[in-house]
Amino acid sequence: MYLVNDISDRHADQQHPLKRERPIASGALAVRTAGATAAVLAAGGVLAAFVIGPALAAIAGAYTALLLAYSGPLKHLVIIDVLTIAAGFVLRAVAGAVAVDVPIRFWLLVCTSLLALFLAFSKRRHELVLLGDGAVGHRPILEEYTPYLLDQMIAVVTASTLIAYTLFAISPETAERLGTTRLPVTIPFVLYGIFRYLYLVHQKRGGGSPAELLLTDRPLLACVGLWALSVMVLMYSPLGR
Repeated sequence: MYLVNDISDRHADQQHPLKRERPIASGALAVRTAGATAAVLAAGGVLAAFVIGPALAAIAGAYTALLLAYSGPLKHLVIIDVLTIAAGFVLRAVAGAVAVDVPIRFWLLVCTSLLALFLAFSKRRHELVLLGDGAVGHRPILEEYTPYLLDQMIAVVTASTLIAYTLFAISPETAERLGTTRLPVTIPFVLYGIFRYLYLVHQKRGGGSPAELLLTDRPLLACVGLWALSVMVLMYSPLGR
């Protein structure tokens, strides 16, 4: 799906200071080769999912259809474009739950949706600020956004994400399922992680690639690592009781 999207965006990416170095935009990878590879990988992925289970294959097919629609008309619809990106992240999380045959909890959908929206709006803001007057030429939908509007949306999603995680952490259902009542001690890590990400977006003009930002910013990486470690300690040691 990334290949399909890069094929669709190749002409616009050639005008981007960073994306123009991508294989398809730079001409290092032929469009025909990329398209054929994308088709083989998509078909192979759905087939592999079917081997694990029909339900997972259905989700894989839905994810493929969603991203194809995004690479077509949906990326040109204001707000719908970001909601589509977030829906893709939710489908990934649901696929993981289906693959290992665990219940899909309400909190999984809520927290994943909100965090995905937070990252997607931050990415739109990064594009708008980085490209300046050339933003619309690179991605026409950016004409519908302004930094102020995106900041308002990010503020709403940030508050909602923190509230959702806090409610999840203090929920009796969560305590019963995870075997610990002390999950609220992980809330400061979530607070710092989100605030650190906002700092990088606003002060360091980051956010274009959430994965790259996570892997290159040591404080953010340390925060995620400490959060994961604290959750494991609470769930699997006497400290969590």
